[in-house]
Amino acid sequence: MSNQEKKMGSEGIYDARQLGVPKMVLLGLQHMFAMFGATVLVPALTGLSVSATLLFAGLGTLLFHLLAKGKVPAFLGSSFAFLAGYWAIAPGGEKELLPYACVGVAFAGILYLILAAFIKAFGAKKVMRFFPPIVTGPIIIAIGLTLSSSAINNCKADWLIAIIAIVVVIVCNIWGKGMIKIIPIILGVVSSYVVAACMGKVDFTAVGEAAWIGFPVHYEETVFSIFQAPNVSLIITAIVTIMPIALATMVEHIGDISAISSTVGKNFIEDPGLHRTLCGDGIATTVASLFGAPANTTYGENTGVLSLTKVYDPRVIRIAAYFAILFSFSPKFEALIGSMPTATIGGVSMVLYGMISAVGVRNVVENQVDFTKNRNVIIAALILVLSIGIKFTTIYNAAGEEVMASGVNMTFGSITVSMSGLAIAAIVGIILNAVLPGKDYEFGKNPAGDQAANLEL
Repeated sequence: MSNQEKKMGSEGIYDARQLGVPKMVLLGLQHMFAMFGATVLVPALTGLSVSATLLFAGLGTLLFHLLAKGKVPAFLGSSFAFLAGYWAIAPGGEKELLPYACVGVAFAGILYLILAAFIKAFGAKKVMRFFPPIVTGPIIIAIGLTLSSSAINNCKADWLIAIIAIVVVIVCNIWGKGMIKIIPIILGVVSSYVVAACMGKVDFTAVGEAAWIGFPVHYEETVFSIFQAPNVSLIITAIVTIMPIALATMVEHIGDISAISSTVGKNFIEDPGLHRTLCGDGIATTVASLFGAPANTTYGENTGVLSLTKVYDPRVIRIAAYFAILFSFSPKFEALIGSMPTATIGGVSMVLYGMISAVGVRNVVENQVDFTKNRNVIIAALILVLSIGIKFTTIYNAAGEEVMASGVNMTFGSITVSMSGLAIAAIVGIILNAVLPGKDYEFGKNPAGDQAANLEL
C-alpha cells in the first residue's frame, strides 16, 4: 500500500493532484453521483428540464468556485426549498407557467446579492440578527408541511412502489456504510424504479424515441420566452410569492458553509468570505432560473463525501461539475428520468419533505430558542398558521389568463397580485422579530446551531 493510499481517508488532502489524474476523476464521479439523485428529482417533481438542471448545476458550481476564489469545495445542486414556489405558480407542472415561476426564483437569487452586500458592509453578526432561528426555523418547517399533500397524492398511484422507495432510503440512510449512506436518495429511486419496470409499470417509449445527443436548453422553457406577451400580474405574483423563500435558503447556505468549514478545517466564512459565497450561490440561482433550471443550493451530500474521503481539494468538485455538464447533453437520459413512476417520486419526496420540516425543528432546537418567552411563541405560531393555513393555488390557461386563484389577493389598478401563505408568514415573522422586545440571537455564538439549516439529504 502506497503512502498516498494510507493518507487517503485518514488524513486531510488539500491538493488532490498528488493522487494522480485517474483517482481525481474517480473522486469527481463520486461527487457527481452523491448530488445526482436529489438534483434530478427536483425537475422530476416540478416539470422543469432535467438536462437544463444538470447543465446549470455544473455551470453554477464552476461560477461559485470562480467567485469564491476556488477555495470552497462546494457543489451546487437543485434546491428543494423552492418546490412550494414552483407549485404555487404551476401546480400541475404546466410548461407555459413554469417560466413565470422561474422569474420569481431569479429574483430570489438577487436577495442573496443584497444580503451579501449588507454582510460586506456591516458584518454577518449585525445582518443575521434579522434572520434568527425563531423566524427561519418555522419557515423551514412550513415549507416541508405545505409540500406533504403532494407527496401523499403521488404515493396513491401505487403504494407498493412508493413504500419500496421509502424503505430503501431509510435503510441506506440509517444502516448504510460509506457511499451507501451518502446517496440514499438515488438508491431509493433506482430500487423502486427497477421494481416498477420489472412489474411492467414503466413506459419506456419516450426513452427509445429520444436522441442520444441534444442541446439541453430550449427557448420556450426559458424566462425570455414569456416577454413576447407577458402576463404582468402573474410575473408580480411569482416574484412576491417566491422571493421570501430565499430567507430560508440563505440561512441554509450559511449553515452549509459553516459545515464545510468545520469538515475541511478552514474558516470559509472569513476567507474567501460569506459575501463571496452568497454571491456565487445567488448569481448561480438567478442564471439557472433564467434558462429554465431550478434554483441552486450548496449540497450537504457532497459535504458528506468530503468527510468520508477527506479529500478537500475543490478541483475534485469542479471535475464533478464537468461531468454534470457532460450528462446534460443527453436527451435520452432526460427521457429516462421522465419515465420515472409517479409513486417512486411520491415515496422519495415523502421522506424529503418530512426531513425539510425536521431540519426546521433541528434549527430551532440546536439554536436553543427559548419558548418560555411569549415573543418567540407568538412569532412561531403566526408563521406556522399563516404559511400552512392560507392555501395558495393559482391556475392560468394557455393564454396566461387566470382561471382560479385563492390566497391573499391585492389589486393595484389593473394588476392583481396573489400572495402565498409562506410569503405572508415570512414577512410577518421578520417584522414581528424586529419590533417585539427580547431579541437575544447572536450569529456565530453557537456554531452547531449555525450549521443546523441544511435542507438537503
